[in-house]
Amino acid sequence: MNRFFLFLLTLLSPLIAIAAEVKIGTEVNIVGVRPNYLTGYGIVVGLDGTGDGTTSVFTLQSIANMLRKMGIYVDPKAVKTKNAAAVIVTAKLPPFAKAGMTFDVEVASLGDAKSLQGGVLIRTPLMGPDGKIYAFAQGPVSTGGGYSESNKGGKVKKNFATTGIIPGGGIVERDLPFELDNVKNLILTLKHPDFSLANAIAFAINKHCGIDVAKAKDSATVEVKYPPGVDKVSFISEVLNLTVETNPEPTIVIYERTGTVIMSGDIKIDPPVYVSHGNIYVSVTKTPVVSQPPPLSGGKTVTTEKVTTTVREEHGRIFAIESPSLRDLVKALNELGVSPGDLIAIIQAIKAAGKLHAKVIVM
Repeated sequence: MNRFFLFLLTLLSPLIAIAAEVKIGTEVNIVGVRPNYLTGYGIVVGLDGTGDGTTSVFTLQSIANMLRKMGIYVDPKAVKTKNAAAVIVTAKLPPFAKAGMTFDVEVASLGDAKSLQGGVLIRTPLMGPDGKIYAFAQGPVSTGGGYSESNKGGKVKKNFATTGIIPGGGIVERDLPFELDNVKNLILTLKHPDFSLANAIAFAINKHCGIDVAKAKDSATVEVKYPPGVDKVSFISEVLNLTVETNPEPTIVIYERTGTVIMSGDIKIDPPVYVSHGNIYVSVTKTPVVSQPPPLSGGKTVTTEKVTTTVREEHGRIFAIESPSLRDLVKALNELGVSPGDLIAIIQAIKAAGKLHAKVIVM
């Protein structure tokens, strides 16, 4: 793990403190131009006995309601089938979706179904946040392999059989309520708010147009006025393809659960920094002890365990960081042989002391 940190730093070190040129389109979103999430409730049929059981009352009720719409009246309590499963259907509708366009949908079991493999989703309405139906979904469910079951040792699963996708299973029935022609100004929102980047984007747009049409409102918003007589689609395309120089904020991302530490950017340290590192090791050993009774005593041989606990404290080691570079910090920690957990604690302590100039994200 420590060698990996040093190797990763070696690869990144030539790029430190070098500004990167990126397209504006990769750094911003356009207000109003966004995907829309749709949700629906449906029934998957045609399962091979792997559907919902009788405990999923809503599934039985749904089947009875579906049959009633087809002119078949049946008591929900009389419905007993394991070849159907209730599912939640979700989809992400792309911007400017028009009636007739198709898109992928995802289905996930809502009851106690074991697998959706081989099933077919019956026509399901998909609604937006406003409660209106914007699309319908239908088609065969693909689970990507399903699972196999063994009677001798439990189950061996391949992929996750209670969720699946229907490629091209959704079709748009209602246009989204957004018209680009009705928008007076182009509003760009930064994916990662930054005052310098917002100012650079506004400067690049104004330089390209030759007039001041863009203004950074704050660290996350750039407002652009459409030049007179310009085609909005062409103008947006030109703006998004402009390039700006960025200096990413130095960042350290810590995944405490896995002990992973990712460091990037021009991370600075205020020298000198002195770090003390030491550990306490506790070992517990169990030794079998046999208690043998005297001859002709009528007693029984008893086996017990002797537990021995040993505590060993490793002498603390103190090392100094005299250089303000990230390379020297990682090199010093690598030579010291610290574990990922210790590395996380040391980085957080240096940050708390105000000596580490980088954004630390703990996940």
